[in-house]
Amino acid sequence: MNLTLSQEIQYLLLVFGLFIVPKALQRFRLPGAVTSVGIGAALNIGFHLFHEDHTVKLLATLGIVSMFLFAGLEVDFAELRQGRKILLQHIAVQLGLLALGGGVLFFAAGLEARAALLFALALFTPSTGFILDSLHGFGLTAEERFWVKAKAIASELVALAVLFLTIQSTDLATLGLSALALVAMVLLLPPTFRVFARVIAPFAPKTEFAFLVIVALLCAFITRELGVYYLVGAFVVGLTAVRLRKDLPELSSDKLLAGVELFASFFIPFYFLKAGLHLRAEDFSVQALGIACVLLVVVLPIRVLRVAWHRRLALGEPWRVGARIGTAVVPTLVFTIVIAEILQERFGLRPELFGALVVFTLVNTVIPGFALRLPPPEFESPELPRAGS
Repeated sequence: MNLTLSQEIQYLLLVFGLFIVPKALQRFRLPGAVTSVGIGAALNIGFHLFHEDHTVKLLATLGIVSMFLFAGLEVDFAELRQGRKILLQHIAVQLGLLALGGGVLFFAAGLEARAALLFALALFTPSTGFILDSLHGFGLTAEERFWVKAKAIASELVALAVLFLTIQSTDLATLGLSALALVAMVLLLPPTFRVFARVIAPFAPKTEFAFLVIVALLCAFITRELGVYYLVGAFVVGLTAVRLRKDLPELSSDKLLAGVELFASFFIPFYFLKAGLHLRAEDFSVQALGIACVLLVVVLPIRVLRVAWHRRLALGEPWRVGARIGTAVVPTLVFTIVIAEILQERFGLRPELFGALVVFTLVNTVIPGFALRLPPPEFESPELPRAGS
């Protein structure tokens, strides 16, 4: 790239590449999110462009917030209750894996206890937003789609709680104050939504979408200040809107969801671009690649087989069906990137371990498209829930 190009031209070329190149590469079953990370890495490592660009940072923040706002809106509590027995067992196994993985990393990698648990969280937490958007292209049956969706959402709910508790557990005072702040947010959101719906919305029509996004941004920044990143606050806002769907249908209508979908479809690629812009050549050392290979060989079979084994014991399903569901929940892209950044910023994660996490998540994200022999998901364009999915 000609570095003498004006900043406006550079932005135009960036937007063109970010929205066109991933589409062109999808015929090779390469997810657009992975391509966006690659574009960011190439721009930083090869051309030293946009690394500290404030515009890209702002767009990336809008991307992560809209991503988890949409993920919260996807939660269906009735569906979760329908499969609660299996899901509770799934959560118990998930917590066991996190504890086991954290213990192994504590002793084998020399990480402190909290960092080891976060590292395990990065390895075993499925990327719900990515997975939910993948369902239409994975050729799964309606029942398989139900279980993939339910398991991914249940895992993310547990992961967010573990993330919060782990980061805030430096001392009881910090944990207590942070928990009070989060509880206050959860308690204040419903009356805030009701006040808007009854007092403001009648005199300011068609502002529901803007209100929801602004509240999501505000709560995201609050949880960011608490040290648990933007995703928790945005996710809580989406959950609140879903909980109030019967009382305040205007805040979770199909039209509003379509607006969130359109908003997210533009900004999500910038989040993955920013993730790539933070990568350095030394993150991909021979040691990092070696560690990533070990993680892929050890962790991925465990994640697939534990789903197949659990479903075999609990439901008597054939191993093949359980393996398909297990493969569909393999991608960890968003959660791994977020936790890798937290580990690097707050715990001084060694470059080879940071690079190993990045390689691990990029590889596991492309696996379902090849393993299930279907086109990759267009994650940068999330879709509304389909009836019966």
